[in-house]
Amino acid sequence: MFEKLTDRLERSFKILKGQGRITEINVAESLKEIRRALIDADVNYKVAKSFTDEVKQKALGQNVLTAVSPGQMMTKIVRDELAQLMGGEATDIKLEGSPAVILIAGLQGSGKTTFSGKLASFIKSKKGRQVLLVAGDVYRPAAIDQLKILGEQIGVPVYTEEGNQNPVEIAENAIKYARQNNYNVVIVDTAGRLAVDEAMMQEITKIKETVNPCETLFVVDSMTGQDAVNTAREFNERLDFDGVVLTKLDGDTRGGAAISIRSVVNKPLKFISSGEKMDTLQVFHPERMADRILGMGDVVSLVERAQQQYDEQEARKLTKKIATNKFDFNDFLSQINQVKKLGNLKDVASMIPGMGKMLRDVEIGDDVFKQTEAIIGSMTPLEREKPEIINARRRERIAKGSGTTMADVNRLMKQFDDMRKMMKMVTSGKMKIPKGMPGMRR
Repeated sequence: MFEKLTDRLERSFKILKGQGRITEINVAESLKEIRRALIDADVNYKVAKSFTDEVKQKALGQNVLTAVSPGQMMTKIVRDELAQLMGGEATDIKLEGSPAVILIAGLQGSGKTTFSGKLASFIKSKKGRQVLLVAGDVYRPAAIDQLKILGEQIGVPVYTEEGNQNPVEIAENAIKYARQNNYNVVIVDTAGRLAVDEAMMQEITKIKETVNPCETLFVVDSMTGQDAVNTAREFNERLDFDGVVLTKLDGDTRGGAAISIRSVVNKPLKFISSGEKMDTLQVFHPERMADRILGMGDVVSLVERAQQQYDEQEARKLTKKIATNKFDFNDFLSQINQVKKLGNLKDVASMIPGMGKMLRDVEIGDDVFKQTEAIIGSMTPLEREKPEIINARRRERIAKGSGTTMADVNRLMKQFDDMRKMMKMVTSGKMKIPKGMPGMRR
C-alpha cells in the first residue's frame, strides 16, 4: 500500500545526508519533498501541511549525535509524528451492555458485510464472546445470503427475518432474540448508503437510536483515497460514529486515507482489513503503521500473527523428530500449511525490516507453494515418511504424477535435504528460519 510513499520519504531523508545539524535552510528541501510525497499519497493537503509544520518545529536546531545522522534524526521525528497523526496508540473495541451491540455503517461496496464476518470471528476467537450476526441489509439481493455463508465459515449464527423489509424492526427483534438465547455480542450489518440520501440516512439514525449500540463503526474502502476521508466526515456529522474501519488495504491504494482520517474526523481508526479471508482483520496500531510506512517493518504484528497459529504440542513433537533426524515430507507439508495460515506471503514478508523493499518487484501469489504441494502429493505414504528411498526411478514417477519435471523434483529434494541438515545442527531446540523459504522461487 505504501511502497511509493516509502520511497519518496527515503529520498527526502537523504537530502540531509552529510549535514552536521538540522537547520531551517537544509531542512526546507527535505520538508518540501515530504509534503509532496504525502499529497501524492492522497493525504489531505491541510493535514500534510500541518504535519510538515509540526515536523519542522520539532526538527529545527536538533543537535545530531555522533552516532546518528541528520537523516536518521529526521526519520525518527517523522516516524513519531506520523504515529501521533494516526492516533498515537491502538483503540480497543468497546463491548459494553447486555448484549453489547455493534452497528456497522458505510457506503455501498465498502466491504461492510465481509467486515462484519471478520469482526464476528475476531470477537469470538480473541474475546471469547458468544456472537450473533444480524442481516440488516434488506436492499441488496445477495447481502443476506453472503452473511449466512460467512457465518457458516466462522461458526457464528446469523439472525434473519425473511420478508421483513424494515431494518429497524429486524435489529430490534434480533437484540431480543440475543437476550433470550444468551448471545452477549450482536453485530448489526446494514445496507450501504450515501450521505446525500436523506431517507437512508434517517433510517441508519433510527436504527442507532433504537438499538443504542456501544460501538458504531464506519467502514470505508481505502481505495477511494481522499474521497474516503470526505465521506467519513459527512457520515460522522450525521451519525457521530465511534471509530473507522479501513478495508481493501491489499488493493491498488496510496494509503492517504489511513494517514489523514483520524485528524479529519477526530475519531480513531480501529481496524484495518485486507482480502476475503476471515482471519485478515487487524487492530490498527498507529506506531506499527508508521514503522511500515517508513520501511521499518512490523515485527511485533508478525510475531502476534505467528503466535495465533502456534501449536505448542505439535512444536514439541516436531522438535523431537528433528533431534532424531526423523523430519519427513509430512512434517514439511505441515510447516508449509502453517506458513500459509499467516496470510498473504508478500504482506508477511513486508513485516520483516528490509524485506518489503527487497520483494517489491517480486510476485508472490497465494499459489507459491502449489508446485511443492503437488510434488509431495505425488509421493507414496512410504516415500513421505522415508525420503531417503526416493531414487531416480521414483523421482521420475513423482515428476510425471505432479505435472513437473525431474529438475523440479531434484530441486525440492535438495532444499529438503539442506533443511534437514540445518535443523539437525540446531541444538537449542528452537526453530530458525532459513534464508530461502522452501518451495518458494522468484
